[in-house]
Amino acid sequence: MQSTSEMIRPIKWHDQQLYLLDQRLLPTQQIWLNYEHASEVSVAIREMVVRGAPAIGITAAYAVVLAAREAWNKAGVNWKQAMYEPLAKLAESRPTAVNLSWAIEQMTAIYLNLPETYSPETALLEAATHIHQQDIADNQTMGKLGADLIAADSMVLTHCNAGALATGGVGTALGVISQGYSDGKIKHVYVDETRPWLQGARLTVWELMQGKIPATLQADVTAASLMASGKINWVIVGADRIAANGDVANKIGTYSLAVLAKYHQVKFMVVAPLSTIDWQTETGKQIEIEQRPSREVTHIANQQIAPDGVQVSNPAFDVTPAELINAIVTEAGVVLSPSTTTMKNLHKHN
Repeated sequence: MQSTSEMIRPIKWHDQQLYLLDQRLLPTQQIWLNYEHASEVSVAIREMVVRGAPAIGITAAYAVVLAAREAWNKAGVNWKQAMYEPLAKLAESRPTAVNLSWAIEQMTAIYLNLPETYSPETALLEAATHIHQQDIADNQTMGKLGADLIAADSMVLTHCNAGALATGGVGTALGVISQGYSDGKIKHVYVDETRPWLQGARLTVWELMQGKIPATLQADVTAASLMASGKINWVIVGADRIAANGDVANKIGTYSLAVLAKYHQVKFMVVAPLSTIDWQTETGKQIEIEQRPSREVTHIANQQIAPDGVQVSNPAFDVTPAELINAIVTEAGVVLSPSTTTMKNLHKHN
């Protein structure tokens, strides 16, 4: 069986350009968009052509390459100084996903050490490619570590999309699910539709079907009754930012699932790379939550479903307290019952 990780790669660098699979159009259309300018990539991230914290980080790394090329080609300009404005705009495109700022910081450290007279593109492209390839390798490691926690014949629930489309390939939560299914530990996956962008319905189910993994799509509000039926053993999700104490910011609705899981004695797993952990943020209360346009709630596929002028709240994420989480899985290891103390075991790997 060919895994979804072998078929899906949402980010490509080809012929000196960045290509992104337009995730807004999936699953009905598979359209690739190409980018030559960092400013265009900032818009693509903000408008969710690409989404998922690791994928955003990888995309940002390639955007730094484009910014460096533009800065170098500006005659009479100090190219390092010319990098400041496009990278500042890039950093503002999605404020909650820490992988974005992490990738920019990694790339900035490299170009600042390059000579002023040295074209930065080759060195930066090598660095971005390494970030991309390392993400795929890390996802494979996380898949194995997470699957090891799961008992045979388990039924799992996932929310949003934390698969190959949200990463360089393979996926975080879906990486664990794919590995668990391959190992004979997971027999079925329930997928929340994930309002308002419907990442579960449009993306996660599509990925699972590509990998021939048995899955059932459900409305988000079905989760409570499903858990009450006793069918679910694990909730497995990704993360956009993890605080130093183990609090997790993820797609809106994740917190609700964690509360339900605790009540119904269902285990809760978060899968994310070390780059998603923000050691400078002590708790989830300090995490900035992105507010997105009201139209995402009032419309579905450009079809208006709410009255004109209605007041809308559209936070993209919520924060799940560490005490509701059974395990955080990273490429450097697993933290059980995350807390400020237990998370320190991972800090030494950063």
